[in-house]
Amino acid sequence: MKISYNWLKQFVQIDKTPQELSLILTNVGLEVESVEKVQPVVGGLEGLVIGEVLTCVQHPNADRLRITTVNVGGKENLQIVCGAPNVGSGQKVVVATVGTTVYPLEGEPFKIKESKIRGELSQGMICAEDEIGLGKSHDGIMILAEDTEVGIRAKDHFKMEDDFVFEIGLTPNRADAASHLGVARDLAAYFRSEYEMPDISAFKTDNENLVIPVEVEDLEACPRYSSVTISGVTVKESPEWLKDKLKVIGLRPINNVVDITNYVLHGLGQPLHAFDANKITGGKVIVKKVAEGTPFITLDDVERKLRADDLMICNAEAPMCIAGVFGGKSSGVDTNTQNVFLESAYFNSVSVRKTSKRHGLKTDASFRYERGTDPEITVTALKYAALLIKELAGGEISSPVADIYPNHIKPFEFEVSYTNINKLIGANIPSAEIKHIITALGISATNTSDDTLALRVPSFKVDVTRECDITEEVLRIYGYNNIEIPSKVNASLSYSIKPEKENTHNVIADMLAANGYAEIMCNSLTKSAYSKNLDEAVFILNPLSSDLNVMRQNLLMPALESVAYNQNRKNADVKFYEFGKTYHLINEKYVERPRLLLLISGAKQSEQWNHNAKPATFYNLKSAVDAIISRLGITSYQSEALNDENFAYGIKYFRGDKTLVSFGAVSKADRKVADVNAEVFYADFDWAVLLDIVRKNKIVHKDVAKYPQVRRDLSLLIDQHVTFDTLKGIAFKTDKKLIKEVGVFDVYVGDKLPEGKKSYALNFILQDEEQTLTDKQIEHTMQKLIANLTAQAGAEIRK
Repeated sequence: MKISYNWLKQFVQIDKTPQELSLILTNVGLEVESVEKVQPVVGGLEGLVIGEVLTCVQHPNADRLRITTVNVGGKENLQIVCGAPNVGSGQKVVVATVGTTVYPLEGEPFKIKESKIRGELSQGMICAEDEIGLGKSHDGIMILAEDTEVGIRAKDHFKMEDDFVFEIGLTPNRADAASHLGVARDLAAYFRSEYEMPDISAFKTDNENLVIPVEVEDLEACPRYSSVTISGVTVKESPEWLKDKLKVIGLRPINNVVDITNYVLHGLGQPLHAFDANKITGGKVIVKKVAEGTPFITLDDVERKLRADDLMICNAEAPMCIAGVFGGKSSGVDTNTQNVFLESAYFNSVSVRKTSKRHGLKTDASFRYERGTDPEITVTALKYAALLIKELAGGEISSPVADIYPNHIKPFEFEVSYTNINKLIGANIPSAEIKHIITALGISATNTSDDTLALRVPSFKVDVTRECDITEEVLRIYGYNNIEIPSKVNASLSYSIKPEKENTHNVIADMLAANGYAEIMCNSLTKSAYSKNLDEAVFILNPLSSDLNVMRQNLLMPALESVAYNQNRKNADVKFYEFGKTYHLINEKYVERPRLLLLISGAKQSEQWNHNAKPATFYNLKSAVDAIISRLGITSYQSEALNDENFAYGIKYFRGDKTLVSFGAVSKADRKVADVNAEVFYADFDWAVLLDIVRKNKIVHKDVAKYPQVRRDLSLLIDQHVTFDTLKGIAFKTDKKLIKEVGVFDVYVGDKLPEGKKSYALNFILQDEEQTLTDKQIEHTMQKLIANLTAQAGAEIRK
């Protein structure tokens, strides 16, 4: 938000420099992001002075040049060679002295130097208006009034004052400061002074020749609507002072009527809209919502389809304006306008925000309405604008002010305690100082006891509703920097449940990042088309769009959107992880479930000079899953094949009735919905279950074994339905003490084997932690293992 230093001085007396004021504004909660010096014309007429032509004679060596003697108020007169046809003695002129940089309307700036022109000395330049940015004429030099004072600066003569623009990073809760008046109110409270409102005492109704009745059908969306008409106006270019006010804060002047509405908007914070009264069909204004899909052409020549929830300003036949957001093409003021219908309303902030979002329209008006405007200033702003229109565009006020405000918005009323305010601030501010700050902010305060104030908060302070809000108001005006930081810091030891969720989260995140996984953070809002159980879906009451109308029920579909986004940009090899929550409505209760997702797609290893690219497989994902389970210290769990519509195939690890993780290949249906062509593997961890298991686990420390390990291999011919986990379980049941690890190092399925069979090559690590294994012990264990594998799994030992 841009705030003009000179404009501020219309509302409050300021004796601080712009730089000093920027620090004050930041201290009171209006953070100044930058301060920019702005000049009415380029160069600001620096170095230009008012001079008087004393003599003017023909140049001896040029027919079109004259030699002048000019008094510029210095000790000596200047000799200046001038080529203007209208130069003559006795004239008051604008002179650019030696060393001055001149900024013409066209062409590059140039610096005035002392030089000889056709053999005659020239010590400056007598200026035309286009040469210094004051106009477009180049017929001759500027000739000023005879009583113009000689020697003064040109910028003083033309009353050109440099301005400074503060770029304020306005936070969403400070709707009261979204104008020059709002900022001035804070400064007045800080300086313990008063701010001034525009004088509207001269407002009166000239006649009632143009009364346009107003009907408000939706009082919830439009609690207050004020209007007035002005007839016989002349729409033309605005005067320079008004154009300068707007240009300095980055607005483009349009015409005097529209510029006045913008001037009042940025001055008082109340949006206005001017309609051409002759274009109001039926001579009536209706504030209502129209049918779904109604076409409407806005000022930017775009046809938009209206929604049934869009509040519109309509005439008797059709919509004219999107209330609080944007005007219509066919009802606005133009150079042919003679009669104006002026609107000043208070619209519901939620209604405006929804409409603005739906149509992708961000305007100065919607910016303020979305945050909350002051319902009590509509008539003041309306009268102020009407007086300015009369002054700058002529005409007469041709109707009384129509003000539809059936349900007055009451100020917030509550009590605050001096003790609580000081407790929250952490300092002892005198009670009288607290009350003075509160009242200086425009809040009515009455003592109900020595420690209690009863407050009535004005409607423009939409964010002040509680005692903590008042505390913030007091603190920012009193000054955060005035609160001493105590030298003594008190601390206490606290017990936290182990393991800490954040630490466990970080350990796994660090491990995944170290193994090439990138963390993603997907939107918790997604489309209902992704849901496979709409009965448990958490729907958004006021969705921004159909693509963001439910809370996600799984982490997969948003993650697949990330895969598609990367694949479409030639980044097909991805490894993602995400810690997030899923949302469900179960038995009329809302449930949040913390999850961890792993996802891989594309190549596991990119192509290099010494090897080809290797695609990622299910086993690459399984390796990562097992690493996470192992890192969490979880050793006992069961596994089984998945029968889940979310997976084409896969495995789940579980303990009892609780699933730790499900992982496998994404189904073709899900990949098609997300527009992903390549195969994708993902794992879905129940993070709450894992944390609960980790919390109950006891940490066991063991010495490194002193005695060596022994490896033995077996090649087995088994039925294809027998899994490695089955074989592994048989091995550990055979001898829990000696068999430490079981691994598979070769799998073969082919036509050289009997039908329905497959070959597994397993390795077994044996170790006794109390002594060195003997050949007899090893042979006994292996024979027992072979017998169990044969009996329980139908395995045939291959030689």
